[in-house]
Amino acid sequence: MLDSNLLVMYHEIMITEAEFRVTQITEYHIQTVRQFIVDNPSWSRSRLSKELCRLWSWYSPVGQMKDMACRDLLLKLEQQGQIVLPRRKSEAFVRGRNISITQVPHDTAEINGRLKDLFPLDIEVVEASRTSWALYKCLLFRYHYLGFNGTVGENMKYLILDNERRPLACLLFGSAAWSCAARDDFLGWDRDTRINHLNLLTNNTRFLILPWVRVPHLASHILSIIIRRIRGDWQKKYGHSLLLLETFVEVDRFRGTCYQAANWRYAGLTRGRSRNDRYNSLDVPVKAVYLYPLAKRLPGGDLQ
Repeated sequence: MLDSNLLVMYHEIMITEAEFRVTQITEYHIQTVRQFIVDNPSWSRSRLSKELCRLWSWYSPVGQMKDMACRDLLLKLEQQGQIVLPRRKSEAFVRGRNISITQVPHDTAEINGRLKDLFPLDIEVVEASRTSWALYKCLLFRYHYLGFNGTVGENMKYLILDNERRPLACLLFGSAAWSCAARDDFLGWDRDTRINHLNLLTNNTRFLILPWVRVPHLASHILSIIIRRIRGDWQKKYGHSLLLLETFVEVDRFRGTCYQAANWRYAGLTRGRSRNDRYNSLDVPVKAVYLYPLAKRLPGGDLQ
């Protein structure tokens, strides 16, 4: 649900931008913005704004794109913590909800050998109040191909360290995709079922094994550990549990081997376009959809 301040904010925009063809900003609009940002990390704020105007047909009566008004809306959504916009080209570091990413010294000496030599692993839940937050941001921003520009909404962040407190991996779980045909067909979900239960799903949007770590089976082992504990971590943090994990693996970059080894279920491929692109005009990488049910029974069917 959107808070009343957001609706008030949008009605303030409507006073000066009456040409917009919607009466209020809904959860659909915010989820669309979030998904565009996730699917297109190289887009500038200007590109994001223009693509949204095209998607939603936000034009004046004379056909002029309402680009600047859309940018103003995006800024207000970011100020309310609903989204994290791409950084401005002139910024020296990423800003989003008062965060900055700075370089944190860390050891990059090669780690290899047997998995059991790293035990016991330390699985640390990362929060902004903890000292690990700066290192976590730095590692994802520097070494993950999608980078890192903050989080919005419900999310869970993990930093994995070995028995010598050396960082091995980072994981980020955030909002599930608003719409994904492969997932929804696999689950047997219609639109209403998806909307009513989407908050019980989370998307593994980042999984980084640090590039100097070369230990066989480490990635699938980490996934198995997270699978066993994330429901409890989520319940503790947000007061509700989870039903399902999802992730999207770019087939041109990765084979998804670690998810397969950790018993995630292949649900199909995305369609090679943004999940919110109703005009089929935005080409994005094709991704394999993997799911992991955290309950034997989900709304819509039995997944045993």
